[in-house]
Amino acid sequence: MANIKSSKKHIKTSKKRKIQNTSKRSTIKTFIKKVRNSINNNNKIEALHFFKIFQSLIDKHITKGLMHKNKGSRYKSSLNTQIMQLK
Repeated sequence: MANIKSSKKHIKTSKKRKIQNTSKRSTIKTFIKKVRNSINNNNKIEALHFFKIFQSLIDKHITKGLMHKNKGSRYKSSLNTQIMQLK
C-alpha cells in the first residue's frame, strides 16, 4: 500500500476508471455479438440497426481513448462487409 496521500488517491481513481472501462468494453462486445447474431440469422434490417448503434459507440470510445482508431475501423469495416454480403 502506498504511503503518500496523492498515490493513495491515484489508486482509488484508477480502480474507479478500471470498473468504468470494463463496463464500456463489455457494451462493445455485446453489440458485436448482437450484430453477428443477426448476420448469422440473415436478418439484414436488424443487423443494420445494431450496426448503427455499434458505430456510434466505437467512435465515442475512440475519441475518449478507450480504443485505438485502427482497431475501431477494423471492427466497423469487417462487420460492414459481412452485412453488405447479406441479401
